[in-house]
Parts: sequence; C-alpha cells; structure tokens
Amino acid sequence: MSDSDLQKRSAAVAALEHVADGMRLGLGTGTTAAYFVGALAEKVGRGLDVLCVPTSEAMRAQAAALGIPLSTLDDTPILDLTVDGADEVDGELNLIKGGGGALVREKIVATSSRSMIVIADRSKKVVKLGRFPLAVEILPFGFSATVMKIEGACRSLGCEGALEPRVRNGKRFISENGNFILDCSLGEIGDPPALAAALSAVPGVVGHGLFIGIASLALIAGDDGVERIEP
Repeated sequence: MSDSDLQKRSAAVAALEHVADGMRLGLGTGTTAAYFVGALAEKVGRGLDVLCVPTSEAMRAQAAALGIPLSTLDDTPILDLTVDGADEVDGELNLIKGGGGALVREKIVATSSRSMIVIADRSKKVVKLGRFPLAVEILPFGFSATVMKIEGACRSLGCEGALEPRVRNGKRFISENGNFILDCSLGEIGDPPALAAALSAVPGVVGHGLFIGIASLALIAGDDGVERIEP
C-alpha cells in the first residue's frame, strides 16, 4: 500500500470516531470515501446501527456488497453526518470536489446533513484552491453557450485558463444525472465564495465543485498523524 493510501485509510479511520449508534450517514464517493465505507462496514458487522445514503451508484454498490444498511435521500431527507473526500481543501474548509463526477449528488447529500467531515491525505491540503481543475456540471442543451457564460464569469473574477469538456475512453463523460462535466483549469482562485456564486448564477449550470461553508471538519492525514481543520 502506498503512503497516500495509508494516509487515506488513517483519515477514514479517524472519521469513524465521530460516528455514533443510530446515526443516518451520507457516504461520499471516491478512493478516500471507499476506505471509510470499508472501515464502517467492519463496525456494522460488530453491531453498529446506522442507515446510509450513498452519493453515487458505485458507492451504493460497494456499501451494499459490504452489508451496510442503505436508504435514499427521498426516504431519509435529513442526515446526521456526511463523510466524504475532497480534491482540495484550504485552511478555511473551502473545498474543490468533483474529480469523480459525482459533485452534484455529493453537494445535495452534504447539505442535507447536520455536519460534513472531509477526509483526505496530506497532498489535498492547499493554501489556495485552484491547482486541481474545477468541475462544473452543465446541461447538454445549449452546452457551448453555457461554456461561454462560464468563461465570462471566471474572467470577471480574474480566473482564466483552459475549459475542457471531460472525456473518458474517447467519449464525452456523462454524469449520473445525464449531464456533461466541464473541467476548468483556472489556477489559483482568489475569491472562492465569489466564484461559487458567479457560477451558480449561470443558466445551464447544474452545479459546481466549489463547496463553500459546507464542511464542518477536515481530517488530513500525513506521515506524522492526522491534522484537524475546523472553522
């Protein structure tokens, strides 16, 4: 197991300390979240009583295979805690998420929770967001027109760079919601809240990977232990 994987697992295990019997949990998507689900399954096997809402079909399949009790957000609309990874996290708990393409479902689940814990390895901690491309989920209708509006919104805030439709295996990536993903390589984002608001105001944008004011705690694992980042 690589150092990065060891750190991801350490962060996932640390998050388990915040899970109590009877909780309703949101399960994030991605490699770090998968470590949390694996560790959670072990506790469920020993009698922990939880009910979980996954943020993607891949996570639903993993959790179901491990015997974790599952629900949907329609049946369980208020959650106690969501545990999820991040592509980047800064010192103010602003996040970039969406590398896996589940950003809209992840945000819906996270904001339906009383709290959100971010788990990550040390490489995901940054001083300023923007090193990792920002994912924006866009309706297929009027895609090119929407991209032009996104470009203008970014430029108005001093954020410029390549805006590329996400492609996987030679084909346009389609989200689980049936939409396209635009990856925006903007470099350093000077004002994440302002950019988040500007992108949300663009017609055709379903959601974006800037998570502002949503996370309540980040557990960042390194070789020397797990660092806590709180508001």
